Amino acid sequence: MINLHFDGLSKFDLEAAGFDDGLEPKKLNRDDCFGIVYRLAKTVNSGCFKLVKIAQYGMRLSFLLFFLVLSVCKAFVNIPNPKMKEKINASCATSGLSLTSALPSTASFLYDPKVRDETYKENVAKYLIDLHDSRATFDFCGGMMFQLHLTSKLRERLAKVADGDGGSGSQPVVHGAEFARMFQTPDYSKSASADNVRYFHGREIRQVPDAAGGRGFVLELSDSENDPEGWCREEVEGYDGWGHDSGRRWMKVGDWENEGVRNIRDNYGDEAFGLNHRFYLHYDASNQFWLSAEDGCEGKAAEAKRRGYFQGLFN
Repeated sequence: MINLHFDGLSKFDLEAAGFDDGLEPKKLNRDDCFGIVYRLAKTVNSGCFKLVKIAQYGMRLSFLLFFLVLSVCKAFVNIPNPKMKEKINASCATSGLSLTSALPSTASFLYDPKVRDETYKENVAKYLIDLHDSRATFDFCGGMMFQLHLTSKLRERLAKVADGDGGSGSQPVVHGAEFARMFQTPDYSKSASADNVRYFHGREIRQVPDAAGGRGFVLELSDSENDPEGWCREEVEGYDGWGHDSGRRWMKVGDWENEGVRNIRDNYGDEAFGLNHRFYLHYDASNQFWLSAEDGCEGKAAEAKRRGYFQGLFN
């Protein structure tokens, strides 16, 4: 037999355990003790279970509120920018193009092949300018979003072409789907030459802080004729863009500045680095618009998908 004192228990608990109304100490056998402990444990466990359920409902409510806020923010982000649309409308009017206000969003006339063709017709120069002005992106390698950027000189040239100034050159050529690689295009040769029509000088630039697409990637196209922001002498003389990237020299901001390239730091930041390529334009079987490098790396014009919150924490 065990002699126990339960001064800390309520009268109800003691009576349930077999005590009398006087709450006098009572000798209990082992089964009585186990019974008391079991009932106490059951009471505590029931309370904990209720707390856990409350916590679960609270977490569910928090997630619902979180996704509700994200949905509202997404709705506001998807609203077309009136100033940008007004600017593109005015530019289209100058070039003899039509852009109806019924278009659902900027993404439609930049990325949807049917709307793109209806909007720009054969004016590829104007299309490239609008891609640049709207900070449009190209999807390389299934998710590497590169923002398209034209140097000032190339944009000026394309603007004149878009307006019909014959002295500034011809419209850029967009090759058919059968020309999936640059070496398949007519009169191709391994060289650094570019004509701003069939072939373009360009760079892939990485680690750009504010690049559209959220990955820090920019694809720059430059004018091949005396462009202060274009290829430097080393990039021209040492060009071998038909080879693999691993065997070529990547340049940093300081390297370009030492070679006399202007505005590189202002445009892309202090930590940017990159590699020069020749590029050409082509469609695919679905009429998607592709910008392709000589080494075969290429991307199609595509709207950047918004990266998830937790994805952004880890890459």
